[in-house]
Amino acid sequence: MTDPLAIPVSATPQGWRWVALDAVRGGALLAMAAYHATWDLGYLRLTPENYALTPLGKVAAHLIAGTFLFLVGVGLVLMNRDGIRWRAFLIRLLRIGGAAVAITVATAVAFPDSYIFFGILHCIALSSVLALPFLFLPVGLVAVTSVLVLAAPHVIAADLLDASVLAFLGLGRGVPQTNDYVPLFPWFGMVLAGMAVARFSARATAGAFPAGRRASGRGLRVLAFAGRHSLAVYLVHQPALLALLTGLATLTGPHPKAGEADFRQTYRRNCMGTGGQAEPCRIAARCVVGALRREGLWVEAGRSFTTAERQRAQALSQDCYEAADAPRP
Repeated sequence: MTDPLAIPVSATPQGWRWVALDAVRGGALLAMAAYHATWDLGYLRLTPENYALTPLGKVAAHLIAGTFLFLVGVGLVLMNRDGIRWRAFLIRLLRIGGAAVAITVATAVAFPDSYIFFGILHCIALSSVLALPFLFLPVGLVAVTSVLVLAAPHVIAADLLDASVLAFLGLGRGVPQTNDYVPLFPWFGMVLAGMAVARFSARATAGAFPAGRRASGRGLRVLAFAGRHSLAVYLVHQPALLALLTGLATLTGPHPKAGEADFRQTYRRNCMGTGGQAEPCRIAARCVVGALRREGLWVEAGRSFTTAERQRAQALSQDCYEAADAPRP
């Protein structure tokens, strides 16, 4: 059965595939699995903080998503270069759309406060439909439209577009609380970019799309195999990782410094919001973490304090800030 995310086999000798593109997709899957493992480790408090949510982690997530969507554009051109193959296209669309709905339902049960309502599969499904006219428009227009779509969120930002029914567009001022958010703008632009590059390449090679031979080397064969079955890998890998790491967390317990970075950040924000200065707030944040640990209150920070515990924590916070803000001799 053909993978709806993979580039379909066309009428090439011996059913050859574009092995290099399969391998690139397999590499993107490997990077995605590493990113999700990093997120899981942070979510389960097995690392000091969730490194997937750091600026570097967010850059990695964008690069991975962009690679997948670019390859979607390339695949659409290769699949339909002799005219739209409606049956294959609709089967592919139903599989991806069905998987997207299943992810929404599953995450709504598992993470009701941050379920996935428009993740990468949702974006691929809608982008695939919207991309069909661009198979026939001039390639220059496709490239220009790609740039405009990529730039749109930086130019258009309206409170009206923050409405929940319009959040999938990605043109509002805020970012919804969700575990995977790949809005139409700017990400449809990556699909169009892939289409433009594929069509330009076809023009440069007089329409020839030579398919690759069988992958040589075990590593390349593994990546190409994963790339050919990318939807299955995508759907299976995260539940498997989460189950495995949940078992590990049960055995080891949380990392000793888990939550400290988030606590310090929240403390600094609240401290400055109530009139504190930036540097004393930063110093006090570290001091409070140490004080709560010494008093045996840090472990209990995840639950509601008793009145006495809350008063003690507030006193420790006040002492730390006053010490940090005291004039230096």
